Amino acid sequence: MAPSTTLINKIKVQLKLSVSRLRMVQAKDAALAKVQRRAMAQLLEQGKDESARIRVENIIRSDMNTELLEILELYCELLTARAGLLEQKECDPGLEEAVKSIIYAAPKVEGVKELGIVRGLLAEKYGKEFTLEAVENRDGKVAERVASRLRVEPPSKELVEAYLSTIAEAYGIDWPRGSKARRKAEEEAGEDEDEDDDEPSGGQKVKSLEGPLSTEELSRATPPRDLGPRSPVSVVPPSPSTDNVRPKIILPGPPDLKPSKKMMDATKAKEVNGDKKEAGPGGKIPDVDELTKRFAQLKR
Repeated sequence: MAPSTTLINKIKVQLKLSVSRLRMVQAKDAALAKVQRRAMAQLLEQGKDESARIRVENIIRSDMNTELLEILELYCELLTARAGLLEQKECDPGLEEAVKSIIYAAPKVEGVKELGIVRGLLAEKYGKEFTLEAVENRDGKVAERVASRLRVEPPSKELVEAYLSTIAEAYGIDWPRGSKARRKAEEEAGEDEDEDDDEPSGGQKVKSLEGPLSTEELSRATPPRDLGPRSPVSVVPPSPSTDNVRPKIILPGPPDLKPSKKMMDATKAKEVNGDKKEAGPGGKIPDVDELTKRFAQLKR
């Protein structure tokens, strides 16, 4: 028997309320995370590394919870957008991951009671057996990114060190001790190597053949950097996450365009036709002296 329209409408309403609540909780967690990071930076500045390593685990767990809320928010929006598929008796394959992930995660998420109501309505709609499959994740349909963020396990040492290093860098703290001086020395060494590569290896500096350009000449010769074509699309780097603490953007280079065979043949044909036009019907165009000689021969 198909589910009643009333049940579907209830699910839609609770999904929208869940999205609003999830966003509020995320904003609250983000504000709290700033305070925690500032306190962590103070510990690093005071040299309390062991205390910082223990307390940073709370920040990591908080970040993982925030990422989980973002994922669940996306699933709620997906179900809202595909609400028409909820009217089917069986769960549509396009909704199965979202539905089972919500049923699996809702009891373990704090502060979002609307999500628990959505879970109950979905369980009522799809039945007890479907709900047990989702709770136990028998068929592995629950998203791994949801299940991994709900596991209770200590973070790896590498993740802890990466978090501490990122926090120290954000607040301008020299941690580990001497890291700032080390980075500065590496940068200076790189600059010295670049200068050595530019100079000749003969031991003496070769005098420049041309005089140095004045600032005015350089400004005339060098166009401003802000001129030129700009892309209408701006790429924003992704936010740091527990999976990738320091995300980077890798943009593809310009495409290697090669002329096709048709284009090459057409270019050759144009060149041949152009040579023929320049030569004229008689080949090379004669000059005035040659024309005078020809007229003299004709008169004879």
